Amino acid sequence: MSDFNEQVIEEFRSHGGRVGGQFEGAPLLLLHHVGRRSGAERLSPMMYQQVGDAWAVFASKAGAPDNPDWYHNLLARPDAAIEVGDGSTIDTVDVRARDLPAEERDPVWETQKQRYPGFADYESRTTRTIPVMLLERR
Repeated sequence: MSDFNEQVIEEFRSHGGRVGGQFEGAPLLLLHHVGRRSGAERLSPMMYQQVGDAWAVFASKAGAPDNPDWYHNLLARPDAAIEVGDGSTIDTVDVRARDLPAEERDPVWETQKQRYPGFADYESRTTRTIPVMLLERR
């Protein structure tokens, strides 16, 4: 795990799920997933969008030409857990990941780009369609 991610995770856990800097005011969660090849437990901080009782996460990888490892891990092993906080407490929730088909993905993705224009920038940097995964309670 990178030093940057370690710092984000430490701050998230120290502040009830809130993080400053570039993530100030943004909804953030910690995704616990399992490496599809290694079987090792992984932890990835990421922005999310609340969609009903579920959490949408975005495999943007800052506009890289390929999808992030966590996306492939969830495709292979969709049962995962997340940590989400309200600024004072953090809850751990067991979830199942679902890769959204276009008709469900597109409105969620458009909302994310409107709320956080950086995602539109990521989209402009790549030719791939950025996947949206929905994390639903199990």
